[in-house]
Amino acid sequence: MTGANVRIAGVGKYLPERVMTNHEIESLVDTSDEWIKKRTGIAERRIAAPDETTSTMAVAAARDALAMAGLAPTDLDLIVIATGTPDHLGFPAAGSLVQEALGATRAGAFDVGAGCAAFGYGLVVGAQFVKTGALKNVLVAGSDVMSRIIDWRDRGTCVLFGDGAGAVVLQQTDRPGGLRSFVLGSDGCGAPKLIMPGGGSKMPASHESVEARAHFLKMEGANVFRFATNVIPGSILEATEKAGLTPADLSLVIPHQANIRIIDHAREKLRLPPERVFVNLDRYGNTSAASIPVALCEAFEQGRIHERDIVAMCAFGAGLCWAAAVWEWN
Repeated sequence: MTGANVRIAGVGKYLPERVMTNHEIESLVDTSDEWIKKRTGIAERRIAAPDETTSTMAVAAARDALAMAGLAPTDLDLIVIATGTPDHLGFPAAGSLVQEALGATRAGAFDVGAGCAAFGYGLVVGAQFVKTGALKNVLVAGSDVMSRIIDWRDRGTCVLFGDGAGAVVLQQTDRPGGLRSFVLGSDGCGAPKLIMPGGGSKMPASHESVEARAHFLKMEGANVFRFATNVIPGSILEATEKAGLTPADLSLVIPHQANIRIIDHAREKLRLPPERVFVNLDRYGNTSAASIPVALCEAFEQGRIHERDIVAMCAFGAGLCWAAAVWEWN
């Protein structure tokens, strides 16, 4: 097995058609458009249609990424789906559903669960298969239908999330660049701060769990906010240093699209001008594992990423965990 380099050969995204504005949420809970925008930076989000699932959205994003890469589904060696909202709890993996729907008959498939940081973990895992020379073409998609696990009576969480999917195709290449460094971390002490208590082996579904609304996401917002304001700039700085670079070398930072105050804090701490930090959460909210790949796709479509640019990506999520990567665009 010989070593190889890796490049992002294709990117793709999918956002549901339905747009839910802050004004619509005003009719559900005691909040306001002004408050949501001021506290989060979010103006609207997308909501999946009844017949849309994590796997169907991932398939749509994957098809665009494959088309950009000039590959057929049968060229794929592996499919990695980053998600916290798989079509089915436990099994089968969303990856297997995506593999079948695409017709990727040669590909293995599995899911990565790391909350909103899952795409970062999936990207690093997929890149290792390519960099070792074990595999040539790997699809990594982040897809989440957060609207299905949100308690629409909880104004502290229902204003934050949206649905969507993004995908990348990783490919062997002789070109320099690719994945320069990464940081993966976890602090399990923070697990209760961001959790869906019901549905697993600890609390299987029952009348009691349903009545307790335990099958919806629960979050200690203030604690998660404090965690994020430390880990986003900190992990980007650590990954940048591991790559032998400084924040000044970064052409673009793509942070997890969770809250504009978290993003602004990270930008100020890294001493970066606004034009070098990508933001789209005003239109989509927090799409969890889809956040980074959707933003990456849009940044490329807008001409904000060029050959040899140094791009840093970072997300935090349930666990509590985090993932950062520095990529030299090639």
